[in-house]
Amino acid sequence: MAKKTASRSAAKTAVKKKWSGLGAGAKKSSAKSSARKTIKSKGRVTAVKKSAPKAATKTASKARPKQRIAISHHREEDFKADGLRAYAKYRDLGIAAASHGLAQAHVIRLQGPCNPDEVSKLHFHDVEFQMVYVLKGWVKTYMEGEGETLMKEGSAWTQPPRIRHMILDYSDDVELLEVILPAEFKTVELKA
Repeated sequence: MAKKTASRSAAKTAVKKKWSGLGAGAKKSSAKSSARKTIKSKGRVTAVKKSAPKAATKTASKARPKQRIAISHHREEDFKADGLRAYAKYRDLGIAAASHGLAQAHVIRLQGPCNPDEVSKLHFHDVEFQMVYVLKGWVKTYMEGEGETLMKEGSAWTQPPRIRHMILDYSDDVELLEVILPAEFKTVELKA
């Protein structure tokens, strides 16, 4: 137990040193950090001067509520059949509430066996961003302009806004992590 306490204490000290600029290489780290901030700052100033007066920029930044921390631990009872797809169970990760609707993230378990009559419907989502990562199993998708693609455990893809797509098949054990902006969006099913 003494080893765990000592390593936790050492880790906390290392974190404090890193963030307070006291750790080894602090000058180098600090210089990099300052350079990044300067570059970002210059980009923001340039964009503001071109696109909007200062008063409008202050108002826009205050319009979005402050985000909060979201922590979600795995619990089987958190998988619910209350999402977009009737053949799936969703575990909400709390991102929509924490970001005040900026984004949503959930783990999706597609329920097997795959029934193409229910699953394979061409559709699109009216979103700004969508990313999917295969946590477990596999899923075969069709995306307009890409064709059919087999995504396996560890595969990830983005779906540009309003891209026509559909699921063609999946393994009985598939689990997906999906991140979407904004949290609330419209899905439009299309005639094939």
